[in-house]
Amino acid sequence: MSVGGHAGRLASVDALRGCTVAAMLLVNDPGDWDHVYWPLEHAAWHGCTPTDLVFPFFLFVMGVSVALAILPRLEQGAAPGRLRNAALWRALRILVLGLAINALAAWWLPAREMRWPGVLQRIGVCFAVVAALAIHTPRRAWWLAIAALLAGYSVLLLSGGTLDKWTNVVDRIDGAVFGPYVWDHDPATGLVHDPEGLPATLPAIASSLLGLCAGLWLRARQSGRLLLAGVVALALGAIASPWMPLNKNLWTPSFVLWTGGWAMLALLGFHWFVDVRGWPPLGRRFGMNAIAAYAGSELMQIALPALGWQEPLYRHLFAGWITPLAGPWIASLAWAIASVALWWAIVWAMDTRRLYLKL
Repeated sequence: MSVGGHAGRLASVDALRGCTVAAMLLVNDPGDWDHVYWPLEHAAWHGCTPTDLVFPFFLFVMGVSVALAILPRLEQGAAPGRLRNAALWRALRILVLGLAINALAAWWLPAREMRWPGVLQRIGVCFAVVAALAIHTPRRAWWLAIAALLAGYSVLLLSGGTLDKWTNVVDRIDGAVFGPYVWDHDPATGLVHDPEGLPATLPAIASSLLGLCAGLWLRARQSGRLLLAGVVALALGAIASPWMPLNKNLWTPSFVLWTGGWAMLALLGFHWFVDVRGWPPLGRRFGMNAIAAYAGSELMQIALPALGWQEPLYRHLFAGWITPLAGPWIASLAWAIASVALWWAIVWAMDTRRLYLKL
């Protein structure tokens, strides 16, 4: 836990990160998984809903943060090795936290088994790679890395013969590496699937690298480049999608470009309204304690059902009176909104006391 100010930060980036985290909590904590409010649903397989933008937005903003936090220190003469080691240690702590949360769920929830991949694990890996590239390679190498990751991953996907769930090459590799310890496992066939698996982390690194490049333009106040790059990325993602469908689970190259384009435009919009026009940085408090809010909400989602509190709380406070009036989907949405409000109150209190959890 660190205590103190955060000089030199851009309020727009904290606001965008915070709005993304709030959306993650909203999506991840419905009151009833059988009645998720439809705008908060992921695409069943191919396709991209607004909900599918949330995780790539977070990885993108993480890359922006590397450009704003690490590169200035490098330019001021900080030792590259010390910066790299600090970044790698932080990445390792994030990864271990993700594993610890999964282990707690496997131990405390009877229906859950250990899962090795996860959201925090992917964040840790992406942060480690992007920070190392930012510190040790020239800027042109970042674009080459993006191109190589997307081209190489396209070859891998196409060489697998199918993009169907369970039988695509990504799921087959995850099955060989992790066995049944993934998000979804079919005991009858031995087939597995994990939306945060190992091979699909490679194009996710490209999503973070797009954020790193966008962060440079933001630092230089090159809004025109950010706008152009966002439009071009969207166009390329749309053009590629008939041959390489948009797919969050596989994190297809078209998905990287499509979501990266939207993230660039969102960053530009937040910068214009918050930094330039002086609008209030809505979401900033979530952004200042992003890992605390996300990890805390994950722990809450484990603790409440494990203690037997989730069902009675949901039934008495939400479903019991909302469902007869507006239906089960609205009751489920109300729980999700209440969860976000609870964690907003927590990060508001932390920010008021200048307490910021930094792994």
